[in-house]
Amino acid sequence: MNFMTKEDFINKSNIEIIQQLMEKNNGYITAKELANFDISRNYLSIMTHKNMIEKVAKGIYIDSKKIEDVYYVFSISTPKIIYSHMTALYFHNLSIKAPDNFFDITVTKKYHNSKLKKHNVFYVDDKHYDIGVIEVETPQGNKVKAYDMERCLCDIIRSKKRMDIEHVKYAIREYLKRKDKDLVKLSKYAKKWGIQEEVMDFVSMMY
Repeated sequence: MNFMTKEDFINKSNIEIIQQLMEKNNGYITAKELANFDISRNYLSIMTHKNMIEKVAKGIYIDSKKIEDVYYVFSISTPKIIYSHMTALYFHNLSIKAPDNFFDITVTKKYHNSKLKKHNVFYVDDKHYDIGVIEVETPQGNKVKAYDMERCLCDIIRSKKRMDIEHVKYAIREYLKRKDKDLVKLSKYAKKWGIQEEVMDFVSMMY
């Protein structure tokens, strides 16, 4: 989200301030953000009652004229998750199909949240959690955390028993066609997880 200060809203009503914040945030507002401006959460109830906004998750609201971005909302409501594997590859245009509200996500082994139950969760050590994390845009133009292409390819090969093997092959084949591929980085990641030979077998097969 884009951050603004109280000084940006001198002589404006609270509802006007909320609307302006939502314009900056691609139609979204959180109760936490209102607290930063000393605005009562009651205004969210008022605006919801007037059909100006809709509640899409706990403490998260969207302009009622907008369509909910499920990837973005989930990332706000569970900020520790990183989109990974096939879901991240979808953001990179390397997936056969869009995830159907069932996401591949990665978190640390210490992290537990009931919101993760309906998703395909991968648990990793802290030392591997941040490797390859970048910001990507969802189809609706909102930014979320995901792993880069090379990390995702290593992950789907490492977790191939939980993947559709045809989807794995498709992702690798399409990656190899990309001008922005980084085979050096792919090799570096593969070495880190001890799967160099397996990765190279897939790469050779798909070339």
